[in-house]
Amino acid sequence: MESILASSSVLPSALPAGEYEVFLSFRGPDVRKTFADHLYTSLYRSKIRTFRDEEELCKGEEIAPSLVQAIPNSKIYIPILTKQYASSKWCLQELAQMVGCWKQKKGHLILPIFYFVDPRDVRHINMALIRKPLYSMPRNIAPKL
Repeated sequence: MESILASSSVLPSALPAGEYEVFLSFRGPDVRKTFADHLYTSLYRSKIRTFRDEEELCKGEEIAPSLVQAIPNSKIYIPILTKQYASSKWCLQELAQMVGCWKQKKGHLILPIFYFVDPRDVRHINMALIRKPLYSMPRNIAPKL
């Protein structure tokens, strides 16, 4: 990962306000105080400008506008895929927005981390588990299934 980040054409100090090199996406209860915190700290110490949501979202709350804006304003997306990641409609909304930005081919890169999850399980995911959260997303960011 270091070589990919080091080859970025945008240096952290040259980034405009509100822009990030890395956007971390994770389900808070799974990894917020463990893996995600360690990863964020390592990126921070390496002077890599990284966005992570500091807030725990309660059921029924909307995603903060700063979080929604941080996704297109980041170059590299790191979704930390856990067993419960897809159970969060907010995580799925973030992931859908990341994929949408990546599909626009404007230099965005998605580097998923499979945290105690086999990548084959994600590839062959049971769509029934995520259809409901996906269909509850606003139409402008929900991917077509």
